[in-house]
Amino acid sequence: MSNATQEVYLDHAAATPMAPEVVEAMTPYLSRLFYNPSAPYCAARRVHADLEGARSRIAAVLGSKADNVTFTAGATEANNLAFAANDGHVVCCSIEHESVLACAEARGATLVGASETGLVDPQDVARALTPSTELVSISLANGEVGAIQPIRSIARVVANERVRRLEAGERRPLLLHTDASQAAGYVSINASTLGVDLMTISAAKLYGPKQVGVLWHADGVSLRPLVRGGGQEGGVRSGTENVAGAMGMACALELAERMRATEVRRLRGLSARLRTGLVEAFPNVVLSGPRRDAARLPGLVHASFPHVEARRLIVHLERAGVYVGTGSACAASKMRVSHVLAAMGVPEDVARGSLRISMGRATSQDDVDYALRAIVDAVGQERSRVRE
Repeated sequence: MSNATQEVYLDHAAATPMAPEVVEAMTPYLSRLFYNPSAPYCAARRVHADLEGARSRIAAVLGSKADNVTFTAGATEANNLAFAANDGHVVCCSIEHESVLACAEARGATLVGASETGLVDPQDVARALTPSTELVSISLANGEVGAIQPIRSIARVVANERVRRLEAGERRPLLLHTDASQAAGYVSINASTLGVDLMTISAAKLYGPKQVGVLWHADGVSLRPLVRGGGQEGGVRSGTENVAGAMGMACALELAERMRATEVRRLRGLSARLRTGLVEAFPNVVLSGPRRDAARLPGLVHASFPHVEARRLIVHLERAGVYVGTGSACAASKMRVSHVLAAMGVPEDVARGSLRISMGRATSQDDVDYALRAIVDAVGQERSRVRE
């Protein structure tokens, strides 16, 4: 626990606090509007109507119909549901989130690599396709180094393969899935514009409730249930619906979309300030991810300090009241070197000194300046200790 007089939270890529508007939207459904939406009486039917209203509101942000939106218990379940849509060969990227990689590896997937800046080459995806490929899964943005992937170009690769199959008389389907959990709120997630068939979104990354997510699917894509029972969610996901969670997610997604342009500009400015300060203090710092703002999540800075242990930096920073991550929270809990950095070719002695600093709505310039001073002090202490 920190004894610092100031606390600065800079791990928004791991979790965001619920926005006050989201808490307000959820509260009635946690108390007086507690009814099971599948029950037959009037009060329950009203709650069911509100649930479907939340579905329609989410669909509007995604540019789709409400029937294309399935509520899940977060992004991990949504990713698993997307992979269950077919049985064929899978093409995936080696820097995906653990929930995607676990699904891919269970299917004997072909993993394409990423560049040294974390970007996937659409032509690598094209070369990895085989006549038996039925699913391509590439995240919209990487949650560790912030690389925004060229999904539209990858969608064209998939579309070209579909045309080839049609002309060759091949009937095997081919779907494109993207996990947009880290990207939502920072880039457009209009499904038709992206050209995807399946898309995962997490409320927990959008200042909404944890354990609430959505899998969007295009017309003509049939989902297969992972959970069987009463047939809720169109028979795809049985179980009493989390109405409060759905209301919270709808509110969070709408709010994020309204704030997107303003927040992107503000966070880019704060990120630039932090990156400049780190380079001035440590000329050998390694800043991972794309160089262009348009190709990188606006509030994420990934910095590596060669020959320094990130685990020790985290302790120093926590004592100073600064909370940052070392990468995916799932991987960080296992204290292993990031698979993302390894796939990008980052040397292990550099990767072990990596911090993921992710800003959010409450992050101020003063927060960034305070965190920068704390990081400079922590790295300085560790380098002095190593030299002794």
